[in-house]
Amino acid sequence: MKYSVKGNDIIVSEPDLDLDETLDCGQAFRWKKIDSVHQCTYSGCFLNDRLTVSQTRKGEFIFHDTSEQDFLSKWSEYFDFSTDYSALKKLFSDDDTLKKACAFAGGIRLLKQDSWECLVSFIISQNNNIPRIKGIIDRLCEHYDGKFPTAAQLAAETPDSLAYLRSGFRAKYICDAAERVASGKTDLSAVAKAPIDEARKALMEIKGVGPKVAECVLLFGMYRTEAFPKDVWIKRVLAEYYPAGFPEFAAENAGIAQQYLFHYIRNLEK
Repeated sequence: MKYSVKGNDIIVSEPDLDLDETLDCGQAFRWKKIDSVHQCTYSGCFLNDRLTVSQTRKGEFIFHDTSEQDFLSKWSEYFDFSTDYSALKKLFSDDDTLKKACAFAGGIRLLKQDSWECLVSFIISQNNNIPRIKGIIDRLCEHYDGKFPTAAQLAAETPDSLAYLRSGFRAKYICDAAERVASGKTDLSAVAKAPIDEARKALMEIKGVGPKVAECVLLFGMYRTEAFPKDVWIKRVLAEYYPAGFPEFAAENAGIAQQYLFHYIRNLEK
């Protein structure tokens, strides 16, 4: 990643990023595509700090109205610019299917999200589609003056008081997660550092958190790149292309490989 400062903007050159592929692929839900003179522009939040970012052409971006300090301390980390995705794609390309997936959607990057927001987001994601997930999270943030509520704030809620979310059965799971995190029963910082199997077990002590949601929180909210969420699409990939098991050489970054595969197979069948 290379960058320069131009007025109040940061101009970024990064060949391994595509905004549509990264911000609208189902890993984060507070980004919206907005009208722009550029190739594409998104507005969104991380830790309740807003950002507008544009893609002007392949590999070229404008981070609007942000300081160099904020870009380096926050947004560069969020977009995982310290990781060499070209090297990862070269590694993955030792496998024919992964090679095709990387070529198809080579601009996907892992977003390094807040673990609490990620936990609630993926509880909401269960048996849901992306537009509806975004709508529920929008209503939640609007209720808290445009900010994502803390665990302590949500711990004061009940499933009935969350009726405005129209989240159905998920409301009781949100409340349980909030109570556990706010009380310290579930320490997300400790979970993030724990051995992966212990981390999975700790997350699944939260009501409504099964294997898939736990893997998503580990991957997207804790940057545990060995985590490997399995939805219907990935199960199909594993059954068709990896009946003998996922390649061992990619295990350390299996979650990133999964992102390429998910986008590839989902669009392949359209």
